[in-house]
Amino acid sequence: MQEPAVRVAELRRVFRVPEREAGLKAAVGSLFRRRHREVRAVDGISFDIAPGEIVGFLGPNGAGKTTTLKMLAGLLQPTGGEARVLGDVPGRRRTGYLRRMALVMGNRNQLHWDLPAADSFDLNRAIYQIPWAEYRSTRAELVDLLDLGDLVTKPVRNLSLGERMKVELAAALLHRPEMLFLDEPTLGLDLTMQRRIRAFVADYNRRYSASVLLTSHYMADVEALCKRVIVIDHGRILFDGDLAALATDLAAYKELAVTIEGDVDLADYGDVRGREGDRVTLRVPKAQAPVVTARLLAEHTVLDLTVEDPPIEDVIELLFSRGVAP
Repeated sequence: MQEPAVRVAELRRVFRVPEREAGLKAAVGSLFRRRHREVRAVDGISFDIAPGEIVGFLGPNGAGKTTTLKMLAGLLQPTGGEARVLGDVPGRRRTGYLRRMALVMGNRNQLHWDLPAADSFDLNRAIYQIPWAEYRSTRAELVDLLDLGDLVTKPVRNLSLGERMKVELAAALLHRPEMLFLDEPTLGLDLTMQRRIRAFVADYNRRYSASVLLTSHYMADVEALCKRVIVIDHGRILFDGDLAALATDLAAYKELAVTIEGDVDLADYGDVRGREGDRVTLRVPKAQAPVVTARLLAEHTVLDLTVEDPPIEDVIELLFSRGVAP
């Protein structure tokens, strides 16, 4: 049986956070007697990721996503539990492990601000001891895949956010890591650049069978790349399974987008969620969707009608509101 690329068992991370009341008296008192409280950022999570699998890691801000990624990358030591990535313990930060993984954070910059990205590329080549022939080949491939062109010769400070994200990805992948931890890689990018980054990640996964753990607030990223998602909130896993099954298991309704000839009030057919010209979006209980659809077709001149599962964002919101695994 093939060993998982990532194996996490009862992983925990607790932070001790100082706290005090407002005011001068409390400030002086804290100099002599400081109080702390424990924050359970990650609270006993367990999951496996297979080699070559792309998994979405979802949750609201403060859910524990980035803390988990930092532990798996070896930047934070767990308070408890166990984590193994590519057969190694990340917290030991062995050179052999660091050469096989990469952590890319959309809100962090690893490149030297005043230098061209090409200089940072050369520095990474030296750090990872990549042979020159392999380095030139990989760099040329990444420049082509990410359409970098002459961006690598410009100072990083002169690049747009999207351009910086592309060269950041190239810098992180020069050593061809087998495990990618991507933390909001499309954060703040326009729609065109988001699509390019998604296409690149998918292509890199196909070429090198790399495993990917991806966090994103953009559901388009997750829907385009991930068949499986892990949903976390308050440090605990609420759902781990097929992305399509998430909607099937949780959403008790369907959305009907219908275009009808004439100005018709459709409130009697379901919950009207939106209107754009003659096109109306209705939300109806899943069990009643066939009946409502038949009524609309029988009672009105329907120009167009589609029946879909609700947007995955709505399903995730429902899962958070329940706060327990289904």
